[in-house]
Amino acid sequence: MYTDRTLPHDIEAEHSVIGSLLLDGDSLSKVSSILKPTDFYLEKNRYCFEACLNLSGRNEVINQVTVAHELSLQEKLDPVGGSVHLSDMVNGVPSPAHILHFAQIVQRTSIMRQLVQAAGSIANIGYESSPDTNDSLNRAEELLFGIRSERGTRDFAALRDVLDNYMAESLQPDINRLAPIQSGYNQFDQLLGGGMQRSDLLIVAARPSLGKSTLVINMAAAAAANGNNVGIFSLEMSAEQIALRLLSSEAHVDSHRLRLQLINEMEEQRLFDAIGNLSDLPLYIDDTPFQTIVEMRSKARRLQAERGLDLIIVDYLQLINGSGGRNGNRVQEMGEISRSLKGMARDLNVPVLACSQLSRAIEQRPDHRPMLSDLRESGSIEQDADVVAFIHREDRYVDPDAWEKRYPTQEYPANIADIIIAKHRNGRTGGIKLYFQERFVKFENLEIYQQDPVSA
Repeated sequence: MYTDRTLPHDIEAEHSVIGSLLLDGDSLSKVSSILKPTDFYLEKNRYCFEACLNLSGRNEVINQVTVAHELSLQEKLDPVGGSVHLSDMVNGVPSPAHILHFAQIVQRTSIMRQLVQAAGSIANIGYESSPDTNDSLNRAEELLFGIRSERGTRDFAALRDVLDNYMAESLQPDINRLAPIQSGYNQFDQLLGGGMQRSDLLIVAARPSLGKSTLVINMAAAAAANGNNVGIFSLEMSAEQIALRLLSSEAHVDSHRLRLQLINEMEEQRLFDAIGNLSDLPLYIDDTPFQTIVEMRSKARRLQAERGLDLIIVDYLQLINGSGGRNGNRVQEMGEISRSLKGMARDLNVPVLACSQLSRAIEQRPDHRPMLSDLRESGSIEQDADVVAFIHREDRYVDPDAWEKRYPTQEYPANIADIIIAKHRNGRTGGIKLYFQERFVKFENLEIYQQDPVSA
């Protein structure tokens, strides 16, 4: 389809880059962050640029003589055209001071070639006629994203420029664009410096049945109620199950009776009101099980482009499929997944709030309180996460009689959950207490429950 057209290139710009380097070897520092050898259309120009990089890597001078010698050692001087060709490139340079401009032309034509090649690969995907159209679309999107991500390298930035950009963005009319996302739990938000920070990866971890899914869904609903667009990747529960939980929480109707449709007239009216409130929330659920991180990233980018996106929920981390390229090593796969989630948070500039399982080591300790080392298949999760929060409930490990013997002056903590922030990259650690309304599948701020407990 594309073979009858010459791929985009600019030979004069390529020669000007190499010629400028031969005249002023120190100028390599101006272009090495934006150019790679593969960006050059002509193979002989790639060889010359590689020779310059090799010399720089050994802290040797870059000029016409040293580059010719390096090419000769690699047996590439003759294919390049000999020293005569190097001299021609030097003589053809308008001014080595303009090397950055020449390099940007070479970079731009390289990107255009990559787009053409990606278009050909996408055409081949289309001709495969795969029955899985979503997989085909994800592969196509990943080809285009790969071009952009390759150009995602960043260079040193002056603090003055960083602060100027911050002030400029902070003064934009749309102040919510940079604002933290509030979770609905005041003390939790205070510990995080006002809420869940954009580009952060936050992990909520607990043993099974302690309410980690409930907590993040409650946070998602609170964020959406504040006008934030929320995307939920639910790899464990169906969209219908999440909807029923939200209905139970919003209408204060017993979740078990709601599933069985054993509700009275008053509860039915509360449900109708709750459906009206929840239907207006900008909350989107993808309940595809066993997704790969590539599929999730593609869907998140699409949601951000089409609807906007302020918060991503992942429930839960251990159910994400790895790439399969780690010889079955699940720990390494989890490392790849956690790094990709952090990358997704930064690329999309949104908080990513992910649930994680904890290992059984907790059950073997006398106090059962979770530690960072309990994160399952974890070393990299702890490293990549900006915030790690644990859910701990004493009433799951100690019955009332044993509690009274151990702590005779303290009230039994029935349904009280400790939310322990064990890691906070940019702030303080600590803990808060929430009350778990088991019948309504909802965590509440403890002071709110104590002031106004809900009766059935």
